[in-house]
Amino acid sequence: MDSYPPFQKMYSTLFQDQHKLNHEPVVQELELPLIDLDQLKTGGRRREDCLRAIGKASSEWGFFQVVNHGISSDLLKRMRSEQAKVFGLPFEKKANEKLIDFSTNTYRWGAPSATSLQQLSWSEAFHIPLTKCSESKIQHNTL
Repeated sequence: MDSYPPFQKMYSTLFQDQHKLNHEPVVQELELPLIDLDQLKTGGRRREDCLRAIGKASSEWGFFQVVNHGISSDLLKRMRSEQAKVFGLPFEKKANEKLIDFSTNTYRWGAPSATSLQQLSWSEAFHIPLTKCSESKIQHNTL
């Protein structure tokens, strides 16, 4: 079974419309903002610059990457390994089963409201509210 969501099947009309327009699809690759959390420990201007960068990234992107966050490289490595296992599962299993200690609707892919290829997000993610993390029985040592 394929582990990838059925993007082409789901969005076939968008691809057909693009073909009718005789345009090449727009593909844009951008780098996410990178925030160095170590700067928050400093005082003065560097701290303020970091806070402004977080605000800007949040308002323009909605998310950002962080470095110097204090999470051990070993734990990150184990998390990436588990991530690869989950996202490598067959699509039907990810879409229909409760894979982690949260509701079945945490798995999302694509862009349901897309009306053109420019709006289409080729993404796949588990959306887990932070409040659920603190309520969960998952222990960080079990990763």
